[in-house]
Parts: sequence; C-alpha cells; structure tokens
Amino acid sequence: MRPTQLIAPCGINCGICSAHLRERNPCPGCRGSDAGKPVTRLKCKMKTCGKSHNGRTKFCFQCHELPCESLEHLDKRYRTKYHMSPIENLRDIKEGGVSRFVEKERARWRCATCGGTVCGHTGLCAECGETKDF
Repeated sequence: MRPTQLIAPCGINCGICSAHLRERNPCPGCRGSDAGKPVTRLKCKMKTCGKSHNGRTKFCFQCHELPCESLEHLDKRYRTKYHMSPIENLRDIKEGGVSRFVEKERARWRCATCGGTVCGHTGLCAECGETKDF
C-alpha cells in the first residue's frame, strides 16, 4: 500500500495509528482491506458516510457538508487527546495535496532517536519506545 493510501477520508493518518503500528495483526488502514481491522474501524461513521464516500470523493473536504457533525466530534476528540486535528489535516491536503501532506506527517512523526514512526495515540516510537514530546 502506498503511503498516500494510509490517509483516511477524514484526514487522519492511519500510518501513525496504534492499530496500524502493532506488530501482530496490524490494521491495514481505513482504505485497506477490511480483513484484520478492529470492529470500531469497520463501523466508523466517516468511512461509511453515504454523502461523501460513495465512490465519487476521496476526502471529506470534497463534501458540501464539511465539516459535518461527525467530523466535528472526531476533530474535538483528536485535538483534545492526541494533539492533532483531522479538519486541519483536510485543509492541508486540500491546499497542498496528499503527497505533500504525507511528507509533512513523516517528518512530524519521525522518532528523533531512531528514525522510526511515533504513534499518534501513545506518543511512543514503534521501533525503540522513545516518547515524543508534544
């Protein structure tokens, strides 16, 4: 899977998710196969939204209802718990493209100690366990 395919329709980077980074049965991300996904991801309101994810759009910013109530709720939770904003991510993707966004995310979530990927949920490097300061 290409790194750009790890960006969910809602703007969340699945590549820094604890479910994706785990060694055993890693989640393939929102755009990947449903096999191995946690049940919570299979029932995700963003993924199953009939308004913006009906095959004609790739990201929520392409929907005329942006930001919808579900995305606002998700954004509030992610800003509060994980120091990131799916809505800001969507703005970045819309303005600069998904490839540029992925490059920025790689730099943001790269471990300063070993170069591994820091988990956006725990703040721990998936390779060496070092903690990222927010």
